[in-house]
Formats: sequence, C-alpha cells, structure tokens
Amino acid sequence: MTKKPLEHASLAALYIASLVSGGYVVSTFAGDTETIVIPMTVLSLFVISAAIMGFLFVSEPLFLAIEGKRKEAVSFFLRTVGFFAIYVVIFGTFAISMSFL
Repeated sequence: MTKKPLEHASLAALYIASLVSGGYVVSTFAGDTETIVIPMTVLSLFVISAAIMGFLFVSEPLFLAIEGKRKEAVSFFLRTVGFFAIYVVIFGTFAISMSFL
C-alpha cells in the first residue's frame, strides 16, 4: 500500500479523465439512442466509481486509524483531498479556457 497522498489523488484524477474520455468516444459512436441500458449503465458506473474513489481516498487513512495513528490518518486524508482539489482547479481552468476558444 502506498503512503503518498499525491499518488492517490492522481489516480483519482486519471480515473475521472479516462471515464470522461471513454464516455465521449462512446457517445460519438452510439449516436442518439434512448434505451433502458443507458440509465442502468450510468448507475452501475456511478456505483463502481464510488467504490474506487472510496478506496483511493479512505483506505490508507482507515488503515492508519486502525493502527492507532489518528493524526497521520487525518493528515493523509486531508492531503489527498487537497491534492485532488488542485486537480479540480486545473480541470476547471482548462474547461473555462476551452470555452473561450
């Protein structure tokens, strides 16, 4: 298990970027089809994403807390969230800059 919050936040950002990219590619090929499969797929993807993000954000702090290292656990969690917030700002800045083109 890694003990680097930046790696956890980077993996979360990479996961989101790959999902969005994959969704964009699939939507260009799928066209405008409305079936029951689309909501089922979106809900399933949401559940899987929640599990992956929960693991990336909470697993290491939980292990640290179980070991009795509560300060380290809180610090790890907050640093992971902080690094991820930096990615959110970068994504947002990129999205805003793309809207002006």
